[in-house]
Amino acid sequence: MMRLTILGCYSATPRTLNNTTSQVLEINNHMFLIDCGEGTQVQLRRNKIKFNRIKHIFISHLHGDHFFGLVGLISTFRLLTREADLHIYGPKGIKEIVTLQMKLADSWTNYNLIFHELTTNASKLIFEDEKVEVYTIPLNHRVYTNGYLFKEKEGERKLKLKAAEKLNINVAYYRKLKQGFDVVNEKGETIKNETVTIAGKKPLSYAFCSDTMYKEDIVPIIKNADVLYHESTFLDKHAHLAAKTKHSTAKEAALIAKQAQVGTLLLGHYSTRYDSLNVFKEEAQTVFENIELCDDGKVFEF
Repeated sequence: MMRLTILGCYSATPRTLNNTTSQVLEINNHMFLIDCGEGTQVQLRRNKIKFNRIKHIFISHLHGDHFFGLVGLISTFRLLTREADLHIYGPKGIKEIVTLQMKLADSWTNYNLIFHELTTNASKLIFEDEKVEVYTIPLNHRVYTNGYLFKEKEGERKLKLKAAEKLNINVAYYRKLKQGFDVVNEKGETIKNETVTIAGKKPLSYAFCSDTMYKEDIVPIIKNADVLYHESTFLDKHAHLAAKTKHSTAKEAALIAKQAQVGTLLLGHYSTRYDSLNVFKEEAQTVFENIELCDDGKVFEF
């Protein structure tokens, strides 16, 4: 199961009831913070998310509504006497911004702050362990910007115990079977893995596409993602503003979702010029059916 908590999903500036972009993805025992707009740490507390579980922060680009909360969060971690390493992934320059403020305030962290600065315009694997992979999704905005694709790795296969016993496979090899290997039974015969196992649970994937104009060449990167978050700042009647500011409309987000054949499309990064969020969904559903609207504090489970 994936759990996504929307901390903020509105564009440009914080308002009384609306926060700028930030969200928390829980996937396979990881808790990833994605973007960190102003007020993120307040939203983390409001949503009862434990600070010490956040070990990796992914920043899409260096516009303030996507990272102005980062230095404050880093400072709070320090005041809470954090010890665990904190990894920050983001555009080149993010290290300079953060460390300059820490230097001038004489507030160096008492934990390891590890920056992974990004410059490539091609999709790149930037995080991997035995359970999860994270890739960049190159976007097209007014400054260098990446989205991120979070993918579970294939889990262990399920053993068909009776079949394994019938084929005289020693129990010592059951672990290797679950890992997908062929094994030799007690008669010296090679047993193909698929004859005694079945696939485990389907690995899940989540694509986060931050500020960007319509960009079809991301489709192969996010193909068949279970969930896609795609910014939808404007409605179609303001498409000229989307082009000018290098943002997307709700309909354009739906076109990307349709081409990529994703499971669910989440809309967000709304301009506050509109009185209702439902108009974004209505417009997008003329292209792609399975759509959910993000809103601050909303939790999705997939």
